Amino acid sequence: MDNFRGQGGIQMLLTAEQEAQHIVSSARTLKMARLKQAKEEAEKDLAHYRSHMETDYQNQISETSGSSGKTVKQLEEETETKIKALTESTSRVSKEIVDMLMKHITTVRT
Repeated sequence: MDNFRGQGGIQMLLTAEQEAQHIVSSARTLKMARLKQAKEEAEKDLAHYRSHMETDYQNQISETSGSSGKTVKQLEEETETKIKALTESTSRVSKEIVDMLMKHITTVRT
């Protein structure tokens, strides 16, 4: 009779072990599914973040290149204004300079 109880106890232990393996296997499967889901969500968030950063970067590039064009135009206008001012100044002073040079060239020191 003790032998029969021993066999029944062993059978109960085997059954309990199989149930435990089944529970552990289910837990692993659920864990893997959650990890996969978390990875997919992280990749989705990363893709969203990258696209947001790329949009910001493109906006900054377009703003700086736009202002660069404005800067070039402004510099060209300033240069043109300075050239006109120098041209007017030299045309006003050129007669005086020619007279001064002629005076020095024609004057002989003795």
